[in-house]
Amino acid sequence: MNTLLSLYIFTTGLILGSFYHVVGIRLPVRTPFLTGRSQCPHCQTKLQPIDLIPLFSYLLTKGACRHCCNHISLSYPLVEALTGVLFLFSYIVYGWNPTFFGACLLISLSIMVTVSDLRYMLIPDRLLIWFAALFIIYRFVYPLHPWYSSVSGAFISLLLIAFIIILSKGGMGAGDMKLLGVLGILLGTHHVLVTFFIAVFIGTVTSLLMVSLKRSGRKDPVPFGPSIVSAAVIVYFYGENLVVLYLSSF
Repeated sequence: MNTLLSLYIFTTGLILGSFYHVVGIRLPVRTPFLTGRSQCPHCQTKLQPIDLIPLFSYLLTKGACRHCCNHISLSYPLVEALTGVLFLFSYIVYGWNPTFFGACLLISLSIMVTVSDLRYMLIPDRLLIWFAALFIIYRFVYPLHPWYSSVSGAFISLLLIAFIIILSKGGMGAGDMKLLGVLGILLGTHHVLVTFFIAVFIGTVTSLLMVSLKRSGRKDPVPFGPSIVSAAVIVYFYGENLVVLYLSSF
């Protein structure tokens, strides 16, 4: 029974990951993602059901369109597989309980933010509003202790990034500020602060790697949203240990 449930959760993650990839691509440019049929990005041929099986369709077609034979981006199977693996990991760590569902909400937001920010350097407000509402409902049913940590986490995050934006004259974007504020609702004050510092570390390392590999210049903007959500996922799973480590460093 446990094996079947694990397989179900992984498969659900694959399916949702495929949907999240579509949302991340279409939502920022206001293209319908619930009604419009998927199509090849090269020849615009409408895809058939055989082309839409998460992960397996990409493997079966060897990463190419069946009609025009052009290469399909590796981001499709990577996003699907990552979502499935993270959903399964959440279940292994937490089991079938409220913390597992909170993890799935966070992972869902993280995947869509990453796809959108990497592609357009944009985090859609509509996505953040939707998940802010979901996090508020979740924390109303399963509050943090103390409960006001969600409120203070959101406000402190907004103020912190706003201060950095003013001080650096645009060194960070308003989307990053709003994203961290939304995450503050779910994570609470201490965890969202740790999230910010880990995100800065991840973002710095990523920027240095991009420059060293000559993928970007020193002054080229680098999307910070993926660093924020990656840090948030790490903190969600290992937050208590990281908070202790962070506080002990002073």
